[in-house]
Amino acid sequence: MASSRVSDLLHQRGIAGEIKQKNVGGHGRQNRKVLGDIGNLVTGRDIVPGKDVAKKVKPQTKAEVIVISPDENEKSCKPHFSRRTHIRGTKTFTATLRARSKAASGLKDAVIDIDAADANNELAAVEYVEDIFKFYRTVEEEGGIKDYIGSQPEINEKMRSILIDWLVDVHRKFELMPETLYLTINLVDRFLSLTMVPRRELQLLGLSAMLIACKYEEIWAPEVNDFVCISDNAYSRKQVLAMEKSILGKVEWYITVPTPYVFLARYVKASVPCDIEMEKLVFYLAELGLMQYPIVVLHRPSMLAASSVYAARQILKKTPFWTETLKHHTGYLEDEIMEHAKMLMKLRDSASEITLTAVFKKYSVSENAEVALLPSLDDLSVSCA
Repeated sequence: MASSRVSDLLHQRGIAGEIKQKNVGGHGRQNRKVLGDIGNLVTGRDIVPGKDVAKKVKPQTKAEVIVISPDENEKSCKPHFSRRTHIRGTKTFTATLRARSKAASGLKDAVIDIDAADANNELAAVEYVEDIFKFYRTVEEEGGIKDYIGSQPEINEKMRSILIDWLVDVHRKFELMPETLYLTINLVDRFLSLTMVPRRELQLLGLSAMLIACKYEEIWAPEVNDFVCISDNAYSRKQVLAMEKSILGKVEWYITVPTPYVFLARYVKASVPCDIEMEKLVFYLAELGLMQYPIVVLHRPSMLAASSVYAARQILKKTPFWTETLKHHTGYLEDEIMEHAKMLMKLRDSASEITLTAVFKKYSVSENAEVALLPSLDDLSVSCA
């Protein structure tokens, strides 16, 4: 199992007071790269008010919690494979995934108490963690980001992807915490959903959003001059601070938000068993998803997190692909996340061939278990033997 990140998560939300140890973020004075012309100017588009497409989650029956140990689970839930025959024609990708998961499941597994190991860890706040994540699910539904591309006359989805790719690279060079990246992107999308931004100020928005996220999440945050320098002095210190003030005003200083990261930390823990390769692959898939406007803006953060876990389990052939434990802690049924997982796996298969490669390079190194270099599934349309 991957080591628990709940204590770090709870610390960020003010539940635990112990300061976590971090590496001092670099000041980014080497290997700097300017984003340059973001290109793809969009003209002649009618401005249409954004449409809130956040959907309500269908009520589901809560699974009965049966506390068992991982060893007991392995004994009682040993995968049992069975062959499924094609009825007519070729199966769709979605039907194949569903068939493979059900065939691999065999016996119905019980819900594992993933917090049992942290019972004596005060920083894990085991007594409250379930209520905390129920609250996160409520808040993410109420605070969904509106579909804003139609109301931005000079910005399109590709330009947003270029910006996020550059921010991932800046985040890596500054050696920042993962929470900072997710909050940065959240602030960028929320600001764009609230006001029109000229193309020339899109990179400035990204810099100032990361500055705010660093002040909120990091112990030692980069200075304003570091952000000015890494942008190759494209903007002045005064402009960065002015945009920072504008962002905070538009989002009404509401920074404590449930980004995909808070759900990823929980869902990875619920993916029993989980090793370092599994954990890194989940985060790799999630960051590929961050690049895509429809995935981030048109769906809930918890959906991206759950889909990343499902896709990772599919890629690593961890059966069953969706367990009762994951169903209980995520609140999603397998059918609800399968299409999103399919999109993430397609992004993974093409990650090395596209021009925006910051995420691919980040997860191609040994520090991240080289999960970006894992071979693609040969034939996703073939059922498990």
